[in-house]
Amino acid sequence: MYLVTAAEMQAMDGKTIEAFGIPGRVLMESAGRGAVRFFLDQLKIRPGSGRTVAVMAGRGNNGGDGFVMARYLAQEGIAVKVYLLGKAEQLKGDAAANHALLAPLGIAVAEIPDPDRFARVQSTFASIHCWIDAILGTGIKSEVKGYYARAIEMLNRQQRPIFAVDVPSGLDADTGQVLGVCIQADATATFGYSKIGHWVQPGASLTGRLAIVDIGIPPHICEAVGPGQSLLTAESVRASLPVRPPDAHKGVSGHLMIVAGSTGKTGAAAMTARAAARVGAGLVTLGVADSLNPIAETLLLEAMTLPLPETRQGVLGPDAATDILSTLSDKSCLAIGPGLGMDAATGKMVQQLVSQSGLPIVIDADGLNHLAGHLDVLKECQAPVVLTPHPGEMARLSGMSTKAVQQDRIRSARDFAGKNRVHLVLKGARTVVAHPDGRVHLNPTGNPGMATGGTGDVLTGAIAGLIAQGMDPESAATAGVYLHGAAADRQAARYATVGFLAGDLLKALPEAMEDVRNGTPEAEDGFTRIL
Repeated sequence: MYLVTAAEMQAMDGKTIEAFGIPGRVLMESAGRGAVRFFLDQLKIRPGSGRTVAVMAGRGNNGGDGFVMARYLAQEGIAVKVYLLGKAEQLKGDAAANHALLAPLGIAVAEIPDPDRFARVQSTFASIHCWIDAILGTGIKSEVKGYYARAIEMLNRQQRPIFAVDVPSGLDADTGQVLGVCIQADATATFGYSKIGHWVQPGASLTGRLAIVDIGIPPHICEAVGPGQSLLTAESVRASLPVRPPDAHKGVSGHLMIVAGSTGKTGAAAMTARAAARVGAGLVTLGVADSLNPIAETLLLEAMTLPLPETRQGVLGPDAATDILSTLSDKSCLAIGPGLGMDAATGKMVQQLVSQSGLPIVIDADGLNHLAGHLDVLKECQAPVVLTPHPGEMARLSGMSTKAVQQDRIRSARDFAGKNRVHLVLKGARTVVAHPDGRVHLNPTGNPGMATGGTGDVLTGAIAGLIAQGMDPESAATAGVYLHGAAADRQAARYATVGFLAGDLLKALPEAMEDVRNGTPEAEDGFTRIL
């Protein structure tokens, strides 16, 4: 499912109006009508309930959408008030036309052109049972100030349900960041296509329940604009998952080589190996420092181990790289990094493996840290590479601050993936998967319970295990991320969003895969379509 920027959505509107002669007012009518259907379903306000709905409208097209909603609600027999943050004479185009239709229906409009007037009308807000936020739309890029900011803060303080039109006012539609202040919506109806900001935190939390209202934009118009972002869905993941034939055996289900672990961090290596097996890898071999091999064999029953020469106890170096490279002829994927440690000798081994292995590679954790400052080795790699950094690791790789990475996660991931020709999985709330050609996927699955040690190691194993079975790295990265989050959602449903362990995800991964394959309710993607 496409996610669009404000500019992409504006281009689609423009092309639809130009190519088909559909007036903008018709698009606005479809938007408001569809939004009311979702509003009535979510807020459960019915005619004769004695409850009053109020629209807080700005002077642009977002306000125009709100005027259309007010009209349809009034026609449903629901008491409606409209507050306009400005004067009617300031309205233009479709917004002005829809404002003019309110008076004949007896819908009162209170004009609020300045802070003084705002202060005087605030006493009337106590009678409102539900608010429709139609203040600011997707075009805003600067910080909200003045009495617009005051209006947003007031609505948030009312402790009344708030329904947002298109995006919660004050939200950057392209990044999900708050522009000074932002509406905390209980539900949001967006038009045409979902915006990036609905899915990236904190925007995802501020949006509430989301509906996507079809306003009549033909699919080929969207394809012509070519949005570069998509939301991962169970349907899209289902199409890429490997299917085992009836006569399958372990030898045709892939063989993954993992290089991981150091003193005190053998658990990371073991979880990576077990996750690969849980997603279906036929064979898994863990390469580990010789002195740690007895521990690895105790932790792992299904995987094989390869004891490797050490530079000192528990530390791998260039000699280990020679041994690893000599064993790769029958392997289908290489995973490097979980728990490796930060010894300089280990860094040389990582760089040698990346440049010489010839296999698709998944790199995580300390493997990533050893690449920081040595990204040139990625250009020497002879096969696709998947990197799976958390924001701190991404900052070290890119030379940015963690704050800068988080302020625009999609841009950070897209720029790095394109420059370095890798598939990049930027972990965190709403994990971003960016590809070398500039396309980006955003993941809707997962929950705060994943904020515990070891979950990243499970993800590394899941992605590498899928690649080992023959999936292309792009599909494996997106499917692995989606299934990883879906497994966590299963655990949260069973127990709580705090307290389940990374090891619990291993048990849930096969179940999450079956949910996706079978289209069961557990694979729901968190939005509603209004046709």
